[in-house]
Amino acid sequence: MSTPDLAPRRTFGGIVAIWVLAALAGVAIGLFVPAEWRAQWISVALGGCIIAAFAVQLWYGRSQAFIQRMALSSLGALVVLGVITVGFALAELAAL
Repeated sequence: MSTPDLAPRRTFGGIVAIWVLAALAGVAIGLFVPAEWRAQWISVALGGCIIAAFAVQLWYGRSQAFIQRMALSSLGALVVLGVITVGFALAELAAL
């Protein structure tokens, strides 16, 4: 049996970092990728965010609530990328 951490590191920063990574990737994709290829690249960005979430959460070295932290990171990245995609889609419609 292991001893509990006296002052465990906060894990919310790692979750928010993945959300920021998703926002940066979504904006970069929206600006630099042609409209007909955006959906594919958003999927790639989401996959990259999930891999980055695994790396960040494993780096913390805490097994408590790992699934919840991964779910928050992944779902947050999905929502952020979805909102950015909707924004760029509405911008495309307005430009027509």
